[in-house]
Amino acid sequence: KLREALPNIETTILCGQYAHAYYLADKKKRTLADTARAWEEFAPEFWPLVHPSPRNRLWLRRNPWFEEQVIPAARACVHALL
Repeated sequence: KLREALPNIETTILCGQYAHAYYLADKKKRTLADTARAWEEFAPEFWPLVHPSPRNRLWLRRNPWFEEQVIPAARACVHALL
């Protein structure tokens, strides 16, 4: 309902698998990592990110592509909107 009330939203950051499932529905991939890796399919409308939690440090170490590719692209998108 919030997105309907704010029709000029240009991008939405989806933090974690529950947000991926809700907003991407059947477009999300099999795993959170697969969905985040496919970010270009969803951007700039949606940015499927991992939940920003200290518990994800191991995931981030195992998936360096996320901080090397996805985070800079998401930052550039957000900065372009400012």
